[in-house]
Amino acid sequence: MYGNSDTICALATPQGGGAIGIVRLSGKESVKIADSLFSGSLEKAEPYKMVYGSLRDGEKIIDDVLAVVFRSPRSYTGEDCVELYCHASSYIEQKIIMLLISRGARMAEPGEFSKRAFLNGKMDLTQAEAVADLIASQTAAAHKVALNQMRGGFSNELKTMREELLNLVSLMELELDFSEEDVEFADRAQLKRLLESVGKKIDRLIGSFSLGNVIKNGVPVAIVGATNTGKSTLLNALLGEEKAIVSDIHGTTRDVIEDCVNLNGITFRFIDTAGIRQTRETIEIIGIERTYTKLKQASVVILMLDAMRSDDFTAAIENLSSRFNAESQKLVIVLNKIDELEAALAAGAPVCGTAAPACAPAGETSGEDGSRADTGCVDNGVAEYPGNGGLSEAAAREIAAMVKKIKALSSPMAPIAVLPLSAKKGEGLDRLVEVIADSQKDISLDSDAVLVTNARHFQALQSAKAALERVDEGLEAGTPTDLVAQDIREALYHIGTIVGEISTEEILGNIFGKFCIGK
Repeated sequence: MYGNSDTICALATPQGGGAIGIVRLSGKESVKIADSLFSGSLEKAEPYKMVYGSLRDGEKIIDDVLAVVFRSPRSYTGEDCVELYCHASSYIEQKIIMLLISRGARMAEPGEFSKRAFLNGKMDLTQAEAVADLIASQTAAAHKVALNQMRGGFSNELKTMREELLNLVSLMELELDFSEEDVEFADRAQLKRLLESVGKKIDRLIGSFSLGNVIKNGVPVAIVGATNTGKSTLLNALLGEEKAIVSDIHGTTRDVIEDCVNLNGITFRFIDTAGIRQTRETIEIIGIERTYTKLKQASVVILMLDAMRSDDFTAAIENLSSRFNAESQKLVIVLNKIDELEAALAAGAPVCGTAAPACAPAGETSGEDGSRADTGCVDNGVAEYPGNGGLSEAAAREIAAMVKKIKALSSPMAPIAVLPLSAKKGEGLDRLVEVIADSQKDISLDSDAVLVTNARHFQALQSAKAALERVDEGLEAGTPTDLVAQDIREALYHIGTIVGEISTEEILGNIFGKFCIGK
């Protein structure tokens, strides 16, 4: 483990592809080290103003640069810092870093600049974590949440709660010093009111995590269904790239595949899952179990059905219904492969569900409109492909019957849409995107409300809430003051871990280790 007194350096911009590269130093020797390479004098340079000069390795010029000196404590890290702006050549950038290391600096660890800012009191832990969130933000909503947190919105709310609890627990502990005199410094009625107030704030913050997590990480959308219904094809169509392997072989997708798309300013995280079927293959079984896990975590579920296998509809919908939560999840059912249905009808080929032994004879219908939707068969004797990109009358009629059947079967899950489409040809894809985006239209940040976006914060708030609930129960039961005070202390501990007033090297290493080098 390196010491925090070392002078560190790192490239603060991505390598390649740009015009300017920035090499950053921080530490008590940063100005001296940079000055040893600079043609002018950085020791005498006016802070916070750019100085032009060249960096030299002996008599050899490495590059013409601009340099800025930041003096402690008015810098990002709270230490003396220098930023060198050079041309974004990988050779130049690496040469400068090598020279700085040869003069006494060392390479920074991931997130070490932000870690030093935290250790030097320039920001608390929630603000430091917000720096990483701000860099990673891909939408206006994510940017706004991270910026609000970086400016101390979340920290201020926690600080107020912590101060109120700390004042009361101090009075309660004062009572213990005068226990023989039977005096009560802490008003129990006031404590009850405070617990109610703080409890409401914590409940609101805990409740905001679902929205905050969605804004930060994207709305999870699980694409589920039987094998070979076109799930991977749909994922590729939504992403606009060949992310998943597509094959006619059942069980091609063995594991979940995820990627994000920005729709109307909201990030959606689409998850292609392993096809659900009965199998004895160990790896495929594991993939199916992961499908069920992702299904449980999804905010939106897309159930893929195959228009060429209508006899599978009932089993697929019943299988999903036992795992779907209609209160917290939204369901979109996609009837895929309408292009194959159209082609089969046009060719006069029999179109049946895979489990059906044969098409029923002409004239044997079961639906009120004369369709064979319930048998899984399509009357192919009247098909005529119009050739204008639309559906033939026969295909339109059969699809309408299938949609009607799907709606009846899935009514307990209240799907927000049942959409026929061709994932392979992209037909109907725009409507699906519109429905998915509209399903999350309530996600907005019109106010500056504080949202919890970090799982670590969420867990700490839950632990603090549990401790305060024990305090409330203790007051009702007449629990001794010292035990009640201990529960309040525990709540304070958990709140303190969020902002970093209570931290360990392990926690800090885990947090800052996820940062990019140079930040």
